Amino acid sequence: MTDAMTIRPAALTDIPAITRIYGHAVTHGTASFELEAPTEADMRKRMETLLAGRFPYLVAEIDGAVAGYAYAGPYRARPAYRFTVENSIYVAPEMQRRGVGRVLLQALIEASTARGFRLMIAVIGDSAQAASIGVHKALGFQDAGVFRNVGYKFGRWLDTVHMQLPLGDGPTTPPRD
Repeated sequence: MTDAMTIRPAALTDIPAITRIYGHAVTHGTASFELEAPTEADMRKRMETLLAGRFPYLVAEIDGAVAGYAYAGPYRARPAYRFTVENSIYVAPEMQRRGVGRVLLQALIEASTARGFRLMIAVIGDSAQAASIGVHKALGFQDAGVFRNVGYKFGRWLDTVHMQLPLGDGPTTPPRD
């Protein structure tokens, strides 16, 4: 990790950098099961939808440049899931292995807890994503199962690894609506 890293709420002005980071993940990696990189307009619409709700959306900056981003979004649309969020974290390829993902995930956990969410789900694309699985484990996520061969990308079948972390009081008390 670098001392020059800051975490802040994402803004619409971050869309070009976020689009570049995510586009690289889509076209070169298996963290996302999208097959074509979305446009800036698509990413703007996605961000606006999350920001219009009560979901945290964060960026990490190193020396003034967006090094990565993370957000929590709805796990599922049905109302009973409203206290559960799914996390997404993407780090610029040139910034990987510098602790950016871990710092973003920790901040996202804190922001989601502060908003009253009770459970965070990680759906990690590709069971070979050892770094992502390791970061989640290091921050307290527990294994919740693997869905085998559910996606097909780059000429091969891919798993999704599911992990979960209770937030705040977790399931020990009823949530406040």
